[in-house]
Amino acid sequence: MDTSLVAAQLYTIRQHTQTVDDFARSMSKIREIGYRVVQVSAIGNIPDADVKQIVNDNGLRICNTHIPFDRLQKDLDAVIAQHQLWDCRHIAIGSMPAPFRESADGYKRFAALGSQIGERLADADMTFSYHNHRFEFVKFDGRAGLEILFDESDPRYLQAELDTYWIQHGGGDPVAWIERLAGRMPVVHLKDMVMLPGVAGERPQQAMAEVGEGNMNFPGILAACQRAGVEWYAVEQDICQRDPFESLAISFANLAAMG
Repeated sequence: MDTSLVAAQLYTIRQHTQTVDDFARSMSKIREIGYRVVQVSAIGNIPDADVKQIVNDNGLRICNTHIPFDRLQKDLDAVIAQHQLWDCRHIAIGSMPAPFRESADGYKRFAALGSQIGERLADADMTFSYHNHRFEFVKFDGRAGLEILFDESDPRYLQAELDTYWIQHGGGDPVAWIERLAGRMPVVHLKDMVMLPGVAGERPQQAMAEVGEGNMNFPGILAACQRAGVEWYAVEQDICQRDPFESLAISFANLAAMG
């Protein structure tokens, strides 16, 4: 695939982006791997102008971010200004606050709030997306929370940042969900899934792996993403079994080989 569309989700290296110096060293490493794009998430208290300068100095660009829900509700004008400085159109929330998760009504209320935030961002030529985990596959009256969220929200204003690993972990079909949200998903999150052997008689456990190193159907996933109009492919590995920069490098090389 076209590796210029592959982004490094900085949550993967969050322990290495908490100071200005660490952020600068990390962006240099990211560029050396071959990435040209990053998603900003879970970095330290680094001035916005410094983030932009360091990214520029390393020949990178910011395609997307994760922003806390409180900031989106209480400080949206500042969020817009930050993203204008960063030349970044796509904003996402990393998860749903716990109080909304307990009922169908909670998902509907979050869908309404998300649509309102997305409408304000659309006025600034920006998008707002929701990043899923597995808990959204709990069903309420026969409908998974993720279905309620996207059925009850305005597709113009609340879009999807599907995490293919968590879709599969929750019992969903990543390809089917990508197809379901075609035209509504500017960014996708990619990580793979492996089964680790159980210890001392325990059952095998699902674990995150580098893209192409596990059991997920990445040829089908990537083909579906292309049909769905995905703009950016963000590699994210919450938990790595090795140095996180090495994990990002393995995923990048495997995605390049798939092309």
